[in-house]
Amino acid sequence: MASKKVNLSAKSGLPFKTGNREKRQKLHILRKKTLDNTKRDERFRRRREEDKDPGLREERLRKNIPLTLERKRVWDDVDRDTGDGLGVSVDVERLKRQKMEEDARLHVEDGSDQREQAIESEVSENDHDSMIDSASDSDEPTTAPPPPSSRRKSATERATSPTYSTASTNLDLTPSALAARFPTLFSTDPPPEPKTLITTSLNSTLHNEARLLTTLFPNSVYIPRSAHRHSHKYSVREIASFASNRSYTAVLILKEDQKKPTGLTFVHLPKGPTFHFSISTWVEGRRLPGHGNPTEHMPELILNNFRTPLGLLTAHLFRTMFPPQPELQGRQVVTLHNQRDYIFLRRHRYVFREKRQTEKNVIGPDGKEVKGVQGLRAGLQELGPRFTMKLRRIDRGIQRGSGQEWEWKGGMEKQRTKFQL
Repeated sequence: MASKKVNLSAKSGLPFKTGNREKRQKLHILRKKTLDNTKRDERFRRRREEDKDPGLREERLRKNIPLTLERKRVWDDVDRDTGDGLGVSVDVERLKRQKMEEDARLHVEDGSDQREQAIESEVSENDHDSMIDSASDSDEPTTAPPPPSSRRKSATERATSPTYSTASTNLDLTPSALAARFPTLFSTDPPPEPKTLITTSLNSTLHNEARLLTTLFPNSVYIPRSAHRHSHKYSVREIASFASNRSYTAVLILKEDQKKPTGLTFVHLPKGPTFHFSISTWVEGRRLPGHGNPTEHMPELILNNFRTPLGLLTAHLFRTMFPPQPELQGRQVVTLHNQRDYIFLRRHRYVFREKRQTEKNVIGPDGKEVKGVQGLRAGLQELGPRFTMKLRRIDRGIQRGSGQEWEWKGGMEKQRTKFQL
């Protein structure tokens, strides 16, 4: 049954300055109903038109892209040679693509120059004094090629551009200067089997949280740092030396404040670097609705949206914490998703099942159905723990005294469309 039309009176468009409270309420309700009916009629009219012409729906969905901060993201204007680029917000994949395009263009220009030289040599050999030929050559109009457009795309054009990608991080695009600066993280030799020593800050009470991290990071061992008040308090440098002598590849220190996890420190052995992260929204797996229990299988690792040199350096750190060959029979996956410089860590167990009749097929990023998986669906069950990290500092060695490679500062977030990772 169609909704009853409500005519919007002239008085309902007024800014409700009447002194009667009940009249103001009635005018507000009348105006709201009218606007809702107008929007509803517009949706039904658009649906009828799109049913007649499906191309209208595809065009609307193609343009209906939300203009988020990620779509408005700005980059620093730098040349191709940015060095290690830790303090520069630049898209490594875009620079790599521009370099390949320039090399291809130079290759084409070199080939065209060689062809022009060959043609000129042939013409000089077969030169003749024909007045007709010279006249015909002079009559041809000469048109200069149009200059290339240097106008920068607007935020809306960049948002609707198909070049925007949210694919996984490509670790092969690491700049050579960055790899030379951190040779232990970017070694060309096969990576050793990860072995992590997990501990806490002095006299910490987060023993259960630290034991949860041993289930998250493979081949990890938790050693409490709490001790008697008269015993020796081991420093981070002494703990790193102890772990390095026992073939550990990393030391992870869980920090607390008011009996809550507030930070994680990753020490890459044997000599650093050291990464300091802050933690927010720590949720244990048992508090998640419908959670599962993790197994001892080696999980798969997904690194998503690490695009700058600093982001690639952080992604390489997490890559060294997990084995390169996961155990697929466990169907466990750890996801590290970077969004607006916040790293969201999630752990799931996935399962492939047949599609139900009430479910739709899998839709790709282009809005079309993915071929080959029409009858399949994927189910996820979160295992936990889940938490959010933010990179605060990178030390050159172990602890602050070794010097800082990069450090977060408050002014970095002044421009909301510029990110570091």
